Amino acid sequence: MPLSTVICIGMAGSGKTTFMQRLNSHLRSKKTPPYVINLDPAVLRVPYGTNIDIRDSIKYKKVMENYQLGPNGAIVTSLNLFSTKIDQVIKLVENKRDQFEHCIIDTPGQIECFVWSASGSIITESFASTFPTVIAYIVDTPRNTSPTTFMSNMLYACSILYKTKLPMIVVFNKTDVQDAEFAREWMTDFESFQNAVRDDQELNGDLGMGSGYMSSLVNSMSLMLEEFYSQLDMVGVSSFTGEGFDDFLTSVDKKVEEYEEYYKAERERILKAKEEKEKKRKEKSLNRLMKDLGLGEGKKATDGNESDSSAEVISDLEEGEDDGVVERDEDEGVEREYTFPGEERTQGEVNERDTPDLQKRYQEALERVSKEASSETAENIARHIRQ
Repeated sequence: MPLSTVICIGMAGSGKTTFMQRLNSHLRSKKTPPYVINLDPAVLRVPYGTNIDIRDSIKYKKVMENYQLGPNGAIVTSLNLFSTKIDQVIKLVENKRDQFEHCIIDTPGQIECFVWSASGSIITESFASTFPTVIAYIVDTPRNTSPTTFMSNMLYACSILYKTKLPMIVVFNKTDVQDAEFAREWMTDFESFQNAVRDDQELNGDLGMGSGYMSSLVNSMSLMLEEFYSQLDMVGVSSFTGEGFDDFLTSVDKKVEEYEEYYKAERERILKAKEEKEKKRKEKSLNRLMKDLGLGEGKKATDGNESDSSAEVISDLEEGEDDGVVERDEDEGVEREYTFPGEERTQGEVNERDTPDLQKRYQEALERVSKEASSETAENIARHIRQ
């Protein structure tokens, strides 16, 4: 099985770090130790060994001091700095893909600092484009016995699912304190959740749902989330006792298969559409450049003949995602060929020796276009006077 990535996300206090510790221990007990990454720059100590730790390269307190930031701002900035080297991180993990089956990633307790930041998206996208990636959304079960709190957590999970567009497992943690069967029932039985809302309102009155409007909103949200629940796997675990982690790993394997079958194809389709859009933008930019230089008339000559010597070639100065850098062909002895419509074929690449000649042709083309435009304007004025 290829190396799969599990990104652990959850509200502060939901038990992400303890979950990571137990998951690490559980996998090691099965003789399949995971590759562990910590992305929380503000944590003082992690109760497990890490292969990659953001704290080794980013000093959280120094970031606060140097940039005059508060706690959350320093976390976001630390992630921004770390994400600039994400290609190196991916390469390190790739080099170990034959030795590990799982890569588990711990994220900051301030969930919004990771999920809704640009760096969080870069990190998630980088892993998801290289390895089968699953989101584990950790939920504090005892704090979600209230229907309102439960619904708030599910809405947050829904937003993360559609933000990342990755398979998700909702992990109800701390089942040693509160059994998660009530949550499973609420997610599969709409009437059961409706009864829980009604009971909570009768029991707590205004202290519970707050108002009739809140009760109506929660009921409406539960109807809307019915389709959302069908896309999720729900698992109850106890990071304290280790209960439920076999079920969690089974769900991870299932979601990896789902990633390969659905999510990977969808991501490739989106990337291909993006490439096509960028290709059309470049072609449009090139045509506009050729038209401005008066060199666009030879374009029709290339239709139906790809090997025609008058085919247009994008120059290595074209604007694009690589900031103007176009890599040379890797094959040795292959010379880059630049051809311009209406001109003789020019072998070799543009360099310091023939730059003056190229500049001269550009200048002549501009002067010719300018002269033709001036003549046409003069004729129009004369025709207007005669009329």
